[in-house]
Amino acid sequence: MQDMADGFELIENLPFATESTIGRLARIGLVVLSSDFTIEHEFRALLGRPGVDVFHARIPNAPRITPESLAAMGPLITDTVDLLPPELDVVAYGCTSASMVLGPDAVAGMIHAARPGVKATNPAAAAYRALSALGAERVAVLTPYRRDVNEIVHRAITGAGFEVPVFGSFNEENDPVVAAIDTASIVSAVRRLVEGRAVDAVFVSCTAVRIAHAIAEVEAEVGLPVTSSNHALAWHCLRLAGVEEPAQGMGRLFEL
Repeated sequence: MQDMADGFELIENLPFATESTIGRLARIGLVVLSSDFTIEHEFRALLGRPGVDVFHARIPNAPRITPESLAAMGPLITDTVDLLPPELDVVAYGCTSASMVLGPDAVAGMIHAARPGVKATNPAAAAYRALSALGAERVAVLTPYRRDVNEIVHRAITGAGFEVPVFGSFNEENDPVVAAIDTASIVSAVRRLVEGRAVDAVFVSCTAVRIAHAIAEVEAEVGLPVTSSNHALAWHCLRLAGVEEPAQGMGRLFEL
C-alpha cells in the first residue's frame, strides 16, 4: 500500500468486541418472487420482534401466474437460496401455488441442495401445519388464481387431508394486481364463503394477497380461525426456529 499523505495521525487496529445482535432468536431466509409486492411487507409486521431477522433473495418469475410459470421456478430455487447468507435457522420459499405445483417435499429438497441441514418450509406446508394446529378439518379456501391453478390448489389441499366444502377465487392471474386487491374485497369474499356453511377455518392462499394485518379483525367478524399464506408461513418459520411465545393481535394462530 502506498504511504498515506502526511498531515494527520493514523491509528490502526483499534480494539473492538462483538455481540450476537443479528438473529439472536432466529435467522430466517426468505425466497421472494420478483413479482411479489406483499410478502416482505407482511413479514416485517408478523416477525417484527427483537432478535428475529429476515434475509431476502428474489427469484425470477413471470408475473402472470399459470401452471407453466409456476413450474418454471423449480430449477431456479436452489441457486436463489444460495444467494442468502449462511448460518440460517430456517429457509422459506415464498410461493403457495408453486409449492403445490412442485410439491412441498420437492421444494424442501431444492432448498436443502443449497443449505443442507437447514429447516425448510413453504406456504403450502406451513398452511397445512397451521390448519392442523387450529384443529381445522373443513376449510373454506379463497384464492386470487385462475381456474387451472385453482384446480391444482384444490387437489393439493384435499390431498393433504382437509375437506374443502367451499372454494372461492378472484380469478386474477396478474401478481401485481393481486397485491392491490383491497382489504374490504377480501373480507367481503371471506364473509360470502363462510356464510351458512359448516367450516372450521378459512385459508386465504397466495403470498401476494395483503390480508395479514386484518386477520384478527376478520376472525372476530366471521367467528372462525383465519390464516393466509404469509400469516401461516411467518408463524411456521418462528416455530421451526424455536420461537414459541404466543403473540397477541395477530389472530388465533399466533396465540397458540
